[in-house]
Amino acid sequence: MIWVPITLLAALAQTFRFMFQKKLRIDTLSTGGATFTRFFYSAPLIVLVAVLYPWMREYELPITKPIFYVYAAAGGFCQVSATMCVVALFQQRNFAVGIAFKKAEVLLAVGFGLLLLGEGISLLPLAAICIGVIAVVILSDTATLQGNEGARFFNRATALGLSCGVFFGLCAVLYRASVLQVTAADVFARSSFTLAVTILIQLTGMSIYLYLREPGQIKAVAMAWKTAIWIGSLSLIGSLCWFTAFALQNAAYVKAVGQVEILMSFAISFYIFKESIQKKEVIAIALLTLSIILLILFH
Repeated sequence: MIWVPITLLAALAQTFRFMFQKKLRIDTLSTGGATFTRFFYSAPLIVLVAVLYPWMREYELPITKPIFYVYAAAGGFCQVSATMCVVALFQQRNFAVGIAFKKAEVLLAVGFGLLLLGEGISLLPLAAICIGVIAVVILSDTATLQGNEGARFFNRATALGLSCGVFFGLCAVLYRASVLQVTAADVFARSSFTLAVTILIQLTGMSIYLYLREPGQIKAVAMAWKTAIWIGSLSLIGSLCWFTAFALQNAAYVKAVGQVEILMSFAISFYIFKESIQKKEVIAIALLTLSIILLILFH
C-alpha cells in the first residue's frame, strides 16, 4: 500500500502547482504560457534527478522498448492538452470547482486502462468511483451562477472540464503503459527516467508552439521566475510521485485516491483566492470525499 501515501503527496504537490499557475494566468501569462511554466522550470530538475540517481546507486542505464517513446509522447501530448484546459477553466469557475471538474479523469482512466492495458477493476471500487462522477455532474450545473444565461450543463466550463478529464484520464494510462516498458534496477529509476523523457518531449513541443503561436510568452515565462520556479519544483515532486505510483498500481486506483486533491483545492479557493463556494459545490465535494474513502476501503 506504499502507493497510497505516494499518491497523496502527488495530489498535494499538484494542487499547489495549479494554485501558482492560476495566479500567473490571472496576473501575467496566457493559458499556453502558464502551462509552459511547469515544463520550462521542471525539465532541468528532473533530468538531473534521472541522471544522478542511477549514477549514485551505480545502476546500469535503463533499457526501453521502442513502443515506450510512443506511449511517452502520446501521454505528454494529453497532459499538455489537459493542463491547458484546466488553466482555461480557472477563468470560468472558481479554483475548487476547476480542480473538481478534472476529476472525471478517474472513471475515464478505468475505461482507458481496460481498453489499452487490459486492467479492469472490481465492482465495489467502480461503484465508489461512480459516486465521484455524480459529483462532477452536480458541479457542471451552472443554474445558480450569477449572471449565467447559458445552458445549465452543456456550457464552456463543462466542455473544458470534461475535456481535461478525458486528457488526464488518458495520459495516466499512457504513462503507466510507458513506465511498464522500462527495465531498470528499481521503481524510482524507472519512473524518473520515464518522466525525464516525457518532460523533454513536452518542453520541445510547447517551445515550438509558443514561438509560432504566442510570440513573447517564452520571455514572459522567464521573467515570471519568482513564482514560476515554485511551479517547476512542485511539478517535479508531483510528477515523480505520480509516475512512481503508476509503476506500482493500476492507474484508475491511483487517480481515484488522488481525488483528495479536491479537499485541498477547497481550502485554497476559500482562504487564498477568497472565492465563494456554493452549497451544491460543498455537497459535490463531500461526495468526492466519500468516493475516495470507499475506494480505499474496498481496494
